[in-house]
Order: sequence, then C-alpha cells, then structure tokens
Amino acid sequence: MARRKKADWKKGPKSSKAWNDNRTDIISPEQMRNVNFEKYYKAQQIVPDEEWDAFMGRLRVPLPTTFRVAGFRETATVLNDLIKTTYIPTLSNEVDGEEVQPPAQLPWYPDGLAWQFNVSKQVLRKNPDFKRFHSFLVFETEIGNISRQEAVSMLPPLLLDVQPHHVVLDMCAAPGSKTAQLLEALHTPSPTSTTAIPPGLVLANDSDHKRTHLLIHQSARLPSPSLLVTNLDASIFPAIRVGAECVGGSKGTGTKQLLFDRILCDVPCSGDGTLRKNVGIWLKWGVGDGNGLHSLQLRILQRAMRLLKPGGRIVYSTCSLNPIENEAVVAAALRSNPNFTLLPTSTSLPSLQRRPGLTTWTPAFFSSGSRELQFFKTYEEYVSALGEKEEKKYTESMWPPKESEEDLTKCMRIYPHLQDTGGFFIAVLERKPHVPRDPKKREADPAPSEPATKKPKLEEEEEEEDAILEDAVCAEAVSTPSAVNQDEKPKEDSNPHPPDKKGKRKQLEETGGTFKENPYTFLAPDDPIVKACIEKLHLNPSFPSHNLFVRNPSGEPARSLYLTNDIVRSVILHNDYNKIRLMTAGTKLFVKQSTGDGDEKFRILSEGLPVVFPFVEPETVMDADLAVLRGLLEVYHPLCESFPQPFRDAIVARPSGCHVLKFGAEKNDAGSLTHELVLPIWKSSVSLSLMIDKKAKSALSLRVFGQDVTTAGREAASNQKVKTISNSAGAEAKEAEADEVVIVQEDPDQAVDNMDGT
Repeated sequence: MARRKKADWKKGPKSSKAWNDNRTDIISPEQMRNVNFEKYYKAQQIVPDEEWDAFMGRLRVPLPTTFRVAGFRETATVLNDLIKTTYIPTLSNEVDGEEVQPPAQLPWYPDGLAWQFNVSKQVLRKNPDFKRFHSFLVFETEIGNISRQEAVSMLPPLLLDVQPHHVVLDMCAAPGSKTAQLLEALHTPSPTSTTAIPPGLVLANDSDHKRTHLLIHQSARLPSPSLLVTNLDASIFPAIRVGAECVGGSKGTGTKQLLFDRILCDVPCSGDGTLRKNVGIWLKWGVGDGNGLHSLQLRILQRAMRLLKPGGRIVYSTCSLNPIENEAVVAAALRSNPNFTLLPTSTSLPSLQRRPGLTTWTPAFFSSGSRELQFFKTYEEYVSALGEKEEKKYTESMWPPKESEEDLTKCMRIYPHLQDTGGFFIAVLERKPHVPRDPKKREADPAPSEPATKKPKLEEEEEEEDAILEDAVCAEAVSTPSAVNQDEKPKEDSNPHPPDKKGKRKQLEETGGTFKENPYTFLAPDDPIVKACIEKLHLNPSFPSHNLFVRNPSGEPARSLYLTNDIVRSVILHNDYNKIRLMTAGTKLFVKQSTGDGDEKFRILSEGLPVVFPFVEPETVMDADLAVLRGLLEVYHPLCESFPQPFRDAIVARPSGCHVLKFGAEKNDAGSLTHELVLPIWKSSVSLSLMIDKKAKSALSLRVFGQDVTTAGREAASNQKVKTISNSAGAEAKEAEADEVVIVQEDPDQAVDNMDGT
C-alpha cells in the first residue's frame, strides 16, 4: 500500500519535497468514486449536463503545481525574466519517453507573475534541467521571493484590491499564503507611501493556536512592520481599539474602535473543491460536512460585516463546491444586514474562466436510520418530514431565498475543468457609505449588553447596526494595558480580577493551547540603546525610533529590537495583548552581535534591511561590485585583504561592526546583476561576513552567477557527486549480477563451470 506523504510543503527543511509531491499514488483511479458526491452535485446542477463528464474527469487528474513571484519586490521582474529566458527554453521536449511541457504563465494573473507546471517525480529526479529549476524554486521560496500556492487560492487577495493605506483583516489566515499576498499588496509602491513602512496594516488571525505558528513562519519570509498576528475565534472577533488620531480624530482625545477597509473571510469549509490534491475526500465525502459548517461560516461573515468600514470591502471565499457553504451563507448574511451589497465579479481578471453563482439549490440530508440521501426543496418540507421526537438540526438559511434583492449570479464559481485548477467560490461584498446619525439619538444609544459569544440572529436585522461606529462598543477591550510605553509608568495592579477557571478551560478547548507570549515594551526615543543604534548604524533623524519595541518579561533591550508602524503601535498600546491573543507584531530589525573584544553592538538583520535602508545615511553605504559579492559568497569569513581594490582599502579603513553594501547593476562574463542590491555585512578586525543565511546565499548565487558558488553549495554538490557515483556503481553491480542470473537461467551447466573457474 502506498504511503501517504505530508501535504504541507511549507514546513521547514522538508519544503523542497513539496515541489515534486505527486499525490496520485495515494488511492487508485478506481477508488476515485463517490456515489453520494455525484448524486448530490448533479441535483444542484452546478455544471450543465454536457460538461458533467469533463468536470468529473478533471477531478480525478492530479493538480498541477502553481507558484507566483512576489510582486512588490524589486526582484520580481528579474526572477520572472530569469524563468522565461534561462529556465523555460531547457524545460521541454521528452524525458525518458515522457512528454514534458515547460512551465506556463497563468493568463489571468497580473503582470504574468504566476506560473503553472506539471511534471512527475521521476522527471525531477532524472532530468538535470528540471533539477536545476527545482533548486531555483526551493531557494527562492525559502527567502520569500517565490510562493507556492494553488491558482484559485491566489484569487481572493486580488479581488480584495488592497492599497498601502488600508487596514486589512484576514480572519482565518493560516497557513498564510493569502496573508503573504495581502502584505505584498500593502507594500506595493504608491504616490503617497513608501514600500518600506506602509501606513496601513494587515491583521492576520487564526483560531488554531498551532497553525498561527505556521502563519508566523510564512509571514517571516515577507518581513513587515505593518503586520499583526492574533489567535482568536473569528466568529466572535473582538473590537480593536486605537488612538483617536489613527482613525481621523485628534491626538489625545481617547480611543476609538478600529474598523477595517478590507476583510478576507476565507472560512473553514468542507474542502471538496480540493479533491484533486486531497484525494482522501473521495473515500469519506458526505453532505454532513458542508451542512455542519454553514452556521459557523455565517457567523464569521456576519462578524466581518460588523467590523467593516462604510465603503469597505469583504471577500468571502471557500474551496468548496457546496452552495450550502457558499451562496446560502452569502444570501443569509445579506438578509441580516441591508447595509451591504454584492459587487459584480464578471469583469475582474478578464482571462479567468469562471461561472456565475447559483440562484437555486436543494439541501440534502441522510434520512434517519438510513444512508440514503433525502432532498428537500423547501424548509417547510424538511420540517414536516421530521418525526415527533426529532429536533430541527438545520436552519432555514440553508435554503435559497424566496425573494432576494441581491443577484447571487454576481458571485464567482471556479471549476476544475475550466482552466485546470481546483474548485473555488468567491463573493465580494461592499458596505454602503455611512449616513451620519442624529447626534442626540447617538448619545441616547446604550452600549451593547449582549455577551460577545452570543450567535448573531439569521433572519432579523441587527438592531442599530451602525452602533459599531461608536466608542461604546466593547470598551472593556482597553481595561488592561497590554504594552508598556517607557514614557509612561505602568499601573501596579494590572489584573485585579482573579481568572475564571471555567473560562480558562473553555479557552484551552477552543484554541488548543495556553497563551504564553512575551509582552511588548516600546522603548523611549532617548533610551541609550536606541540612541546607540541610531548613531552606530548611521540612521538619519527621520527614522521612527519611537516605534521600536522589545519582547521579553523584563522589558529591557537584551537581544533583539522590533519595529512597527504608527497604527500597529497604537493597537499594541490600547489593547490587552493577552485578551486579543497577540502572537507577533512588526518585524525584527536589530539584533545584538558580540565582538572579539568582549563588546556588544547591534547589527541590522538581513530581513530588516529593506525596512531600515531608506533611513541609512547615504554617505555611509559602501559601493561594491560582483567580484566582491562572489568573494563574500564563496568563503564564510573572507579576509579584508583578499578583496580587490578599491573595495579593499575602503573596508580596511572602516571600524568593526555592521555595514551596508550596495551593488549596482552589472554584467560580465562571471555573472549578471540587473538591479541594485543592498546587503548587510559584519566586519571583525581582519575579516568580513555576509549576514544572510545559507539558503539566501545559494539563491542569490544561482540568480547572479548561474551556479551555487557558496561553501554550502559546493559541499552539497560534492556530496551529490559522490552519491551519484556510488549509486551508479551500485546500479552497475546489480546489472552485472542480473546478467549472471540470466546466464544461469539459460545454461546452468555453463554457469557451474564458470563458478568453478574453468
């Protein structure tokens, strides 16, 4: 029996296996049958009868590999051109009799930055050109320049249309591929902001405690001072408070609730649109999967509606084909809140083939004591079919609306047979512009008294929907300080109420783990450590030093310094980080480095350099060329005297510590650099170190020099050569042994004679 391989290609060093993961050996094609699946979806008429066979046939074919190039980085165009000019020409024709198609660009993805290819593990193992391409993908993925992601998964962030100034919430964010896209959009250059520190933020949330760590790992490849990660139940996501100045008010006038410009609701779902990848669904699919998730999905979407700014946008998405999880949820949410409307999606991404949303469907359930599917055209028909002692397990919201003001055909359905993808559903909702309420009436409105955990009503309009705009909502969110600003003294008793044991137990059940994160302590701009960093690292006065913070129980800058932007800082200062279960924020910028003389200095981290570089004094940045870059890559600690002039004299004259090198565009016989590159180095008394990790060095070497010239790369190549020779020798020995066996079979007497040496 075939052994099932891990689906998660993003976990640590095993990620390289993901690029050649082919899941067709898990179950046989004959097992890719599910009678109830076909019966249910034929009844829903999700595709025309003439397309049914093509639809089902494509579901049984493995999903192609897709990846995208990170669009906001300067390297995006370089990498895309490298794929087209260097790799694509060699990745075609036949390999061991198998016809291989080279990677192709997804026609609907902006700027052609997304690709698709489909090769077997055997091709990746045997063909040197594909192995080289595979190595390129792995290394660039590790450093965040490339992200492997399903094609349909790339759609929701594109339709959300995030701008650098937007406040964005990703409600169910793990494992983080869509969050990465949102961060890329936030960092895209605009006339009013720089890409280094955009004014907006992305708050990525997930209810699963363990998966938030995967989310953090993913986002670490795209370091951003504008990121927050929380671990909360999305259906009861709390109100987040910020200083009034962050939401259009005057500084020092208290706090207000933070409403979001964009919200992504990529909700938990049955996932039957992923059959091509998760083939085990064929064996266990049932209608109960989607039916059981409908209420949770609706609560999450309704909560998002209450957190959205007037004029803001929500994208609701699932990787399910089921209308109970899709159109039924959207229709019920719109009925419960008249301040929202569906936006058309038919003109977005013109080259994308899609189908409109369904306007009618028929829920089905297993009848009591039977495994026979039973369909009910109306809710009343379902209720009347219940026995006297049977309870109503399902809600009326699961049925199509009798009269809908919204055209559900504005939703988008993606089917596998249209463009060789997975199945997917997307709806784009917009909140109508806010009409100011009468101030007198507003003053008379009481603060909401219902508990946060109460489920929203499905059929009745939420009373006073616009109360979400008032300061009274969830005011308890600021009752306990979550972070310390060193300009202010913390209160002695920050938690006067004893914890509720039942509440703790419930929280453990919901999150799967206790919350044991370190606090966030902002440093004063005149802190000696901060001042030393600015001076030693040659940062100009515009550097936002007030947004530097540390994360440790003592609140002292012991090891690392982190940076946020103004709005993330405000979130940290005005909310109890325990209550909002804040897992991480901002990006690590500086880390303490020991020197040979016992002194300790802070240096700029490679992942933090894109953020801090705009603030580095230009005259302190050192110019270097490809010869210097190669010298830094080939040896871990090259001697200063080993570099060519004029760099040698320049670096010898520099003091020990952190320095920034700038490599201009250059092309020669040794390599090619088509864009400006800045890198951090550390100088000791006699040698240098390029302060990026091994995988980043290998990726850079492959990109610039066409080969891995690093020490680690040469060692790996040498080991591979030895392994290849050993395998080849072993194969020859086995072949010779097999030949001897054949001789024995053909002429036993002769074989005996040969064995005797005669």
